[in-house]
Formats: sequence, C-alpha cells, structure tokens
Amino acid sequence: MLSTSGILGYGYAEESLRIGMSWEPHVIGCDGGSTDPGPYYLGSGKSFTSRLSVKRDLRLMLQAATAAGIPCIIGTSGGAGGEPHLQATAELVREIAREDNLSFKMALIHSEQPKDDLLSWANAGLTRPLAGLPPLDAERIARAERVVGMMGPEPFMKALDNGAQVILAGRSSDPAQWAGPAIRAGMAPAPSWYAGKMLECGAEPTVPKEPDCIFLRVRNDHVVCEPPNPIRRSTPLAVANFALHENSSPIHHVEPGGLLDTSACRFIPVSDRAVKVDGMTWTPAEQYTIKLEGVEKVGYRAITICATRDPVLISQIDSYLETHRAKVQMKAESFGVPRDAYSMHVHCYGKNGVMGPREPVTEIRGHELSFVVEVVAQDQDTANAVLAMARTSMLHADFPGRLCKEGNMAFPFSPSDIDMGAMYRFSVFHTVAVQDPCAMFPIEYEMV
Repeated sequence: MLSTSGILGYGYAEESLRIGMSWEPHVIGCDGGSTDPGPYYLGSGKSFTSRLSVKRDLRLMLQAATAAGIPCIIGTSGGAGGEPHLQATAELVREIAREDNLSFKMALIHSEQPKDDLLSWANAGLTRPLAGLPPLDAERIARAERVVGMMGPEPFMKALDNGAQVILAGRSSDPAQWAGPAIRAGMAPAPSWYAGKMLECGAEPTVPKEPDCIFLRVRNDHVVCEPPNPIRRSTPLAVANFALHENSSPIHHVEPGGLLDTSACRFIPVSDRAVKVDGMTWTPAEQYTIKLEGVEKVGYRAITICATRDPVLISQIDSYLETHRAKVQMKAESFGVPRDAYSMHVHCYGKNGVMGPREPVTEIRGHELSFVVEVVAQDQDTANAVLAMARTSMLHADFPGRLCKEGNMAFPFSPSDIDMGAMYRFSVFHTVAVQDPCAMFPIEYEMV
C-alpha cells in the first residue's frame, strides 16, 4: 500500500509517487485530517489545509489510481471529517474528474452523528466519557456544534466490496483506512493494523523526515516499510520511534474493535532503506466501541501580538502584567463591559508562553519578550472592544523606572488587532458501544 503524505494537502514529491506506483501497490491513499490543529475546524466546518494544495495532491493520486485500476482512499476528509468537510472534498474530486476526463465509482462514508441518535445512546447507557469529561447528557449534546464518530476498517471494506474505486471517508481512525483493505485481502489483523500505523503519517518513519510518500508491504506475520524517495531511508530507529506516537501507552494501541500490542516487535533492516517489523499481536475487544468527537462554541476571540526588549520593563514583567489586567478591567467596566463578560489571557513568550504555569524554568533568560494578548467574549464586538483597551494599556502604561516616553511595545502588524471569529472547545470525547461497526456510517455511492 502507498501513502502519499501524513495529511492530504501537505504535499509530496511527484517522483516519490512515480516510483511508488512502479512498485505496483494494491491501494493508494492519504489520511485527510486530525484533531491536532484543535477544535476550530470541526466546529467551523473548515479545513486546516488549503484548497489549492489539497487539489494538487488529490489530482496526482486520482490520476495514478485510475491509470493503475486500484482504489484511492482518503480518511478524515477535509481535515475533521464532518459533513461539510466530506462534501468539500467530494466536490474537489468531481471537479478534478471533469477537468481530467476521469471516470470511477465513488463512495462517500458519512460520519457526522445526528443528535437524536446521540441522545438515545446516552439514555441507553451505551456511552462512556474519555479524557476526564463528564458523562454524555442532553445538555452537552444540545450545545455541540458538530459530533463525528471515528470509524474503524469495516466501512472501508464494505465500500470496496461494493465496487468503489475512490473512497472519501468522514472521521476515521487514522490506521483504519489501511487496515481495512489489508484485512479484506486476507492479511491478519495485527500486521494490517501495524501497517496502518506506519502509513497514516506518510514518510514520518524515515530519515530525513518531511511530508512525502511511504510504501508498506503487508504479509501475514510482518510488514516491510520503505520510502519510494531515494533521498529517504527507513531505519530500525526511525520506524520504532514512529510507532510510539499519539498514544498514552508506547506499546498498547486501542483501536476500534481491539488492541494492537507492539511490545514484542522486532525491527530488522532488510536493506539500507527498508525495515521488516514482526512480533505485533491483535486482541479483539469484547465490546466494539466507536469514539465520538464533538465541539461546542464558547465565544468569539480577538488577539494582538506585540513585543518588548526594554530591560527595565522585562525585569518587572509580572507586576506590569498584573497592573495591566487591573487597568483593562477598570476600563472595560467604565464602558459597560462587566468582568464576567470576557476572559483575557496574556501569553508571554520568552518567559512561559509555551507551558504557562507548568514551566520549570522560572527566570527570564532572553533579552526580549513577545506577547499574544487574547480576549474571548460572547460576541465579537465585545471581544474587539476589550482587546483594543488591552492593546492600548500594553502600549502606554507607566511602570517604575520607565525611561521611554512613547510606546512600550513593538507591534509587527497593522492592523494590530486581529479578529479571530468563533472559538470552540472539545466537549464530546466519549465512546459508544455498537453491535454493527458500519451502522453509524452510511455509505453513498455515485458514478463520477
């Protein structure tokens, strides 16, 4: 199987695709999304990759797949896998087919879940919370902007059984789009799932790392990982290192329908560019569960970015920011904006902007600090108004020992205030127990 990149739209070398296709894969594909960019994209229905770059990647893949007569599979379409993301990707595929005179049967696997169904599952006691969230209830479901289910391999297998050559899926487990075709072809679940773990992020299990293609040969008791691009190599260290990612356990990977155990894996070089991996095991779950992902809108955000290299100000930055917060609150209240109508955060880069209160290095070691001032309110006008007050205060407020008589801050952009729009947070991270792994994921077929 040939994976073109870690995310559709991240790009890959055309030469890598050409070489990979010369190795005669049975499947070509790419994972289309992730929760890594945060909740905004699922809530807004937008993609975190550009339409231009996604179209370029898709066009080359569709041309290669149709020429070779093999399936082309995209998981988590559009970045988040909701219905708007799936439809936008489908429209791109139709557009490419019209422009390039391509014909194929396409399957759209829907993953956005109706709220009535969510409520009935919650009431029936079929859902369980993850990540320390409370149980799923009617209020949480009602507040959700969008909820998707993370499908396993079975919907992909069903679409292939029904003759689909191009498969666009909503939200799916990253390895599932690869495990499905391999299991359907008769391979054992353990190496099939392990292959999916390697394929989901493209050339990540290689050196040097960069968005590019990876090729997996799946056998009944092992896989062989090799990059088509001659400038890259899969090494035992690169492959073993990549197998650790995105899980609370480095060896136990919970997936829809079971557990992939990599504790006994061996990483054996078969050439200076390819690695054989064996020893993985698969334990089916007693109860098949589907993960649910959902977001809710919590307000509207505005930010400004500024910086200082004034050593007198830097030496007292904590007290300066404390005074700044008090002044903003006083100003906002004088304009009729109560304290509970907004929240303000000043992210101080060069001090603890990355880790906040968890930062173990307490002293400032640099000569300059950068600030991202963030205001969130229930409407955009309020967020913008409070941010304008915060920006003015950061710029002009006095402090002991101040020598400059103009602005304290350098602003890299004009306009300085950036309207960020709606802000979302993950509110549904739950599982639901199911009897049929395909029931939540209706499949729509069309001739393109």
